[in-house]
Amino acid sequence: MFENLTLTAIPAEDEALRAPVRAFLDERLAGMPPDRRARSWSGFDAGFSRALGARGWIGLTLPKQYGGGGRSLFARFVLVEELLRAGAPVAAHWIADRQSAPHILKFGTAAQAVFYLPRICRGEAFFCIGMSEPGTGSDLASVRTRATKTSTGWRLDGQKIWTTNAHHSHYMIALVRTSGETASRHKGLSQVIVDLSLPGVTIRPITDLTGDAHFCEVFFDGVELADDALIGSEGDGWAQVTSELAFERSGPERIYSSVVLLDEWLKHLRQQPNPSQRSLTLAGRVLAATTVLRCLSVSVNGLLAQGQSPVVEAALVKDLGTALEQMLPEAIADVLGEDPDATPPDDLLRTLSYTAQIAPTFSLRGGTREVLRGMIARGLGLR
Repeated sequence: MFENLTLTAIPAEDEALRAPVRAFLDERLAGMPPDRRARSWSGFDAGFSRALGARGWIGLTLPKQYGGGGRSLFARFVLVEELLRAGAPVAAHWIADRQSAPHILKFGTAAQAVFYLPRICRGEAFFCIGMSEPGTGSDLASVRTRATKTSTGWRLDGQKIWTTNAHHSHYMIALVRTSGETASRHKGLSQVIVDLSLPGVTIRPITDLTGDAHFCEVFFDGVELADDALIGSEGDGWAQVTSELAFERSGPERIYSSVVLLDEWLKHLRQQPNPSQRSLTLAGRVLAATTVLRCLSVSVNGLLAQGQSPVVEAALVKDLGTALEQMLPEAIADVLGEDPDATPPDDLLRTLSYTAQIAPTFSLRGGTREVLRGMIARGLGLR
């Protein structure tokens, strides 16, 4: 099943992007405390995203005719890796850059590409994902939100939940039912672009355990959409959304959500005259696992660059990456607790506190562990 996952190297011309990006981030993020940087791809800063857009670092892989950089997926991998390493606040443009723009380019009309893609590249159009619904867990096929055809377009009714940064976004790409009933499962599903400023859209942020509010509930009550809100062909929504999820599940963000905490702990460890054997063993285990996962993520990125849709391979990256990300705060807390008289730096403790509280969500976003392992098992012919 995974014979396509060969060891893949980032081309030299793409690797060369790392130095200027790192220099920009070192200057831009100077003085930002690590517990803020630990939020990274959930940290919203529209000004920062516009600054990236001004440098051509949003829509890096999009065609130049739409304002993109015309670069390879490997160039974007380098960019994203540096953004996450530094803990940059990338949430404003993140979803639009990672999946909405490539999705519109692949399935949308020429008019949709001309309208949305340049705005995304400039950091002027932010997108959110409308997949999950209340009471359905990770069963994306149990869609009840309905778009009904009208004489002028579509009337949208229903609800989405766990919609990241919907309250800051301009648009949502929503998976909706355009025909059939919930029992129809994958049949009758379509995707529409929703302007979130339209009448009938209500957005309610959900405050999480850390005090942040990036998740939202979104309600649609008779929202009137134009005919050209439809992406792709009516009824092809399931095939489109599974293709979209390969971009969501395979990137460096599925490895580096806890990387700021790891860096702070390693910095603390290097300052100890006699670090414990348990701490050194943990450091070795984590660095070895991260190295392997990064190689796997680069390989999946290579498959995407070839135009393939590595859905199962991406699920594998996401599942293994999530396990590592969630292990880190617990394991670091354990080794820090070995010496109850020691006083770790405040920055490290604040970063640990935040990461420990947010880590349970890592195995929810982008598909739960159970769903992903079911996909992997089917891919291996085990079920």
